[in-house]
Amino acid sequence: MRARLTTILGVIGMSALLAIYMWAAGYQASVMVTTGEPVIVIMGVALIVFPLIGAWALVRELLFGVRSSRLARILDEEDGLPSFEGHVRPSGRLNRSDADKAFPQFARAVEETPEDWRAWFRLGLAYDVCGDRRRARVAIRKAIALA
Repeated sequence: MRARLTTILGVIGMSALLAIYMWAAGYQASVMVTTGEPVIVIMGVALIVFPLIGAWALVRELLFGVRSSRLARILDEEDGLPSFEGHVRPSGRLNRSDADKAFPQFARAVEETPEDWRAWFRLGLAYDVCGDRRRARVAIRKAIALA
């Protein structure tokens, strides 16, 4: 519960900082655009566009977090979250060789039932345990889409 509260406070803090930055950047951009100097006007427009891209990315990540947490909660209630056995490094992650041993069963489950969001979610967790964050996020996004 404490970790969840810390995460929520972090998200609120980062969102507030982004909002303050967007306000300041918007003000500065409006000043730059009104100068009439072509280079400064282009910089002002960029100053408007980049924070919007940042806001889009933040919203996308927040939605990913909310949706993946919901799926994890469902799996937890069903007692379907996988457990990974092996030696744990100081970072809390499994040793690579131990994580790699568990991986094939999750990949096989996705091959057997490619439309099952639970299989994709477990595969994403297995990728994460193996240290492959990019593939973990792809698999979890697939689970979210299927759910």
